[in-house]
Amino acid sequence: MITSTLELFVKKHNLFYVLTFSFLVIALPAWSQQRPNIIVFIADDAGWRDFGCYGNSAIKTPHIDQLAKQGTKFNQAFLTTPQCSPTRTSLLSGQFAHTIRTEDLHSPLEESVVIIPDQLKAAGYYTALLGKSHLGQEATNKFDAFFPGQGNPMPQDFAKVLSSSTESPFFAWYAFIDPHRDYQENTIADPHDPANVIVPPYLADTPDTRKDLAMYYDEIARMDRNIGEVLRMLKEEGKRNNTLIFFMSDNGKPFTRAKGTLYDEGIKTPFLAVWPGRIRPGSTKEALTSMIHLAPTILEAAGVEKGENMYGQSLLPLMFGQSVESDDFVFAERNWHDCDEHMRSVRSDSFKLIYNAYIEWPHGTAADLAGSLAHQSLLALKKEGKLSAEQSLIFQSPRPVIEFYNVKEDPWEFNNLAYDAQYRPLIQKHMKALMGWMETTDDFDPHFRRRYDNTDRVTGTIFMMGRPGVYNELKKEEESYLKRKLESTF
Repeated sequence: MITSTLELFVKKHNLFYVLTFSFLVIALPAWSQQRPNIIVFIADDAGWRDFGCYGNSAIKTPHIDQLAKQGTKFNQAFLTTPQCSPTRTSLLSGQFAHTIRTEDLHSPLEESVVIIPDQLKAAGYYTALLGKSHLGQEATNKFDAFFPGQGNPMPQDFAKVLSSSTESPFFAWYAFIDPHRDYQENTIADPHDPANVIVPPYLADTPDTRKDLAMYYDEIARMDRNIGEVLRMLKEEGKRNNTLIFFMSDNGKPFTRAKGTLYDEGIKTPFLAVWPGRIRPGSTKEALTSMIHLAPTILEAAGVEKGENMYGQSLLPLMFGQSVESDDFVFAERNWHDCDEHMRSVRSDSFKLIYNAYIEWPHGTAADLAGSLAHQSLLALKKEGKLSAEQSLIFQSPRPVIEFYNVKEDPWEFNNLAYDAQYRPLIQKHMKALMGWMETTDDFDPHFRRRYDNTDRVTGTIFMMGRPGVYNELKKEEESYLKRKLESTF
């Protein structure tokens, strides 16, 4: 991937490239005199709707809500995948998962891929990964320290980060396992009441589903309290005012038709940014924003140039209230996650197009969702023929090749407009953008590589342990030849 190609892609899609020389000259000294500490709090499977600051009044997230009041809240932030390890490798590298060959779940980053800690360490930062890695050993080793905690990061380990960075700024990737499944009752002392949870329309409103959601809420509340403890420690150490804090999730909630899907429920993320004296408290951003921009944002805040292979641009001008151009489109992908998929999506401010390659099979159900009370409730209603039209969509087979939604009027993405002739110009516009992105980012054709499923697509039952092998894989030169043959046909 060459720099000039990346620049063409960035300019073509208006990815926050409007950074003027005068801004750089004026703004850089403001933080280069004392480089900030940087913390990224990243949840594991937390849906964007499930925080008080994003409108869920039933959930207990006082510390995260306070961060929203102290900084800026993005209302249209989107991940590049709806899966754990592909998202994390994309975030830290500033590249798309298929570009760096980490598109399938559990695919480790190769040592040669440059990620944020590589560049921050070279610039004098102390770097630490706390909690969940899921990046592969080579990438984990790039941090100065790795504190696995007990699945979740431990505040006492964060104290070690503070004591190890007295002479230098620090970068902490604070990665929770909450609210990933499995769930237990009484995770917190004051658990949520199932009667008060908000049941989305794609789930069955049953006592079991409500119990499941309440336990999910409890894990988010436990994460919130952990964040509160870290914020307290920062304040006591006198480092709160010079610390840039981000909060986000790696994908949607771990429920059917959310995690693992390219609907907004799977790829939209809460995204908060707090930097005292730099980012205006209580502000909100409505601009369409891809999280491919996170890595360049962190690097610019540290006074470091972005990596030459990074696709995004710094969001700092937007966070600082500058007038900048937002993303015209955001792109995402879903690949192997217990079941193989080759799904791609492009979203504009008002519309979403999803391209499904493997239409002969129903949407793959991740194994961790299979035994959940909520999924079992759906399967019970399915067996009885009592699913609503909305609840039955996830089990549809064959699937449409193209799904097209008006996300303004249909935020749950239930009404596929791909069959409506009046939307053909818009569908073609979005498809052209999607195909351009796939070509520019070195995506692979769905017919050139498949991986075996290891779970049943409907029930989620595991029938093969471990990640299965790849079949139908062609050599690169064969793939290129067939691509040229296909292109010459049209």
